[in-house]
Amino acid sequence: MTQASPPVVLVFAGTDPTGGAGLTADVLALASLGCHAAGVVTAVTAQDTTGIKQFSCTDTELVIAQARAVLEDMPVAAFKVGMLGNSEIAAAVASIVEDYPDVPLIVDPVQNSGRGDALADDMLDGALRSLIIPQASLITPNSLEARALAPGADTLDACAQELMSLGSEFVLITGTHENTPEVIHRLYGNMRLLETFVFERLPGSYHGSGCTLASACAASFAHGLDPVNAVAEALQYTWETLKHGFRTGMGQHLPNRLYWAWEMDEPESEDT
Repeated sequence: MTQASPPVVLVFAGTDPTGGAGLTADVLALASLGCHAAGVVTAVTAQDTTGIKQFSCTDTELVIAQARAVLEDMPVAAFKVGMLGNSEIAAAVASIVEDYPDVPLIVDPVQNSGRGDALADDMLDGALRSLIIPQASLITPNSLEARALAPGADTLDACAQELMSLGSEFVLITGTHENTPEVIHRLYGNMRLLETFVFERLPGSYHGSGCTLASACAASFAHGLDPVNAVAEALQYTWETLKHGFRTGMGQHLPNRLYWAWEMDEPESEDT
């Protein structure tokens, strides 16, 4: 009997040799949530859990060739965009997704690493605003990224309004970087605030949490969930990966995207 195939999510992202962020993080999160990840490498990075050492963007023609190879062979249920690196790659990705207007596009507007190291050139913000965001079903900036993408806005609500006015159907602004006792995430759509999600603030910092969240959103969209429930499930999954995260290097913790498959409790000792 032929096994039904899982939804395919086409990911545009950079590599991370630690496996904590980037394409590896996307693959783990998508697999954990019942999707098949097809990956287009947009950049190769040298980094560890403390920060970026260097990165090199993929040739634009090769980015296009990777994506076309998948799209001509597999039915893609959602796109997820992460690290693009430069405006030329952003333009290439925009031209690709433009041919598939019915496929949800989830955008994590990566600009910096978790430590704050730059992961893009100076022209990328403009390309995101003019080429990528207008096609987005959902954009998932943290509060720092939202302010950078909407520099004329004086509040996060105003940032969301500006990003929606650029064309993104939904905007999820995450609150990890805000100085609040709990983490408050806000989902916007139809030019208004739709839902507020409040989570316990966990100690420490995490390498790849943004990748995990955007990929979880892409998985939920690929499975056909409506946007509010898709975001709710993705946020809950991401929080669980952080709660069960681990520190294997000298820097940030890593989300445990397969937390549900781990035996988290110590085995019970036998009575003597």
